[in-house]
This record gives sequence, structure tokens and C-alpha cells, in this order.
Amino acid sequence: MDADLARFLREELGHAPEGAGAGPWTVRGPVWLWQGSDGAPAKGSWYFLTIDGDTAQAIRASATNAAAWGSVYVEVTVGGTTWRTSLFPSKQAGGWLLPLKAAVRKAEKIVEGAMIEAVLRLA
Repeated sequence: MDADLARFLREELGHAPEGAGAGPWTVRGPVWLWQGSDGAPAKGSWYFLTIDGDTAQAIRASATNAAAWGSVYVEVTVGGTTWRTSLFPSKQAGGWLLPLKAAVRKAEKIVEGAMIEAVLRLA
């Protein structure tokens, strides 16, 4: 279903329409490290995967329950690791940021700049 149509119907119906779906969506891209205002990563800095384009629109259209800061709860699988987390809206990317916690990065041997594939479903 077209993301704009799904968004319109969700607003009119008050819930996601049949066929709007809760995923799964597959996203591929490079992992990047958040830099502080001084341009340097801090100890314990977060790593992210950016979700943009049609996938970002489909998630926005399908998500009916936003949480804090407009975040959306998702279940994510990268390689053999599945976990629940939140996507955070990104004005700069026009989409979402998927945080990759240390346990996932360690289990999947993910480093900054690595190209990964993530499968997401609304949780």
C-alpha cells in the first residue's frame, strides 16, 4: 500500500488500515557513530543505522502508537540477533535512526562503517 494513502487512511480511520502492515521492512546501510558537539565520539557513544526513503515513509504511515520523542517501538533482526528497541525520528535524515546497542554490535561483529542489513517489524 502506498505510504501516503496508508497515512491518510490511518488518520481518517483512527488506526492502520488493512494492508498497511507492521513490516517486515528490510534496510541496508552503513553503521555510523554519533559525534558530540565537539565532533569527537564520547566514551559509550551510540552507533546508528539510518532508515530513510520509502521504508521510513512506510514505518511512519504504519506506526500508530508513538512513544517518547516521537519514537516507534520495533523488533529488529540483524544477522542472528533479534531484539526490541525504538526508532527515533531524524529531521536531518527525513526518516528514522536505529540505535545499535553494544551487545548487538559485539554479537554480530559490527563496527563503524560496516554495511549491515536489518529486518524491522513494529512491536
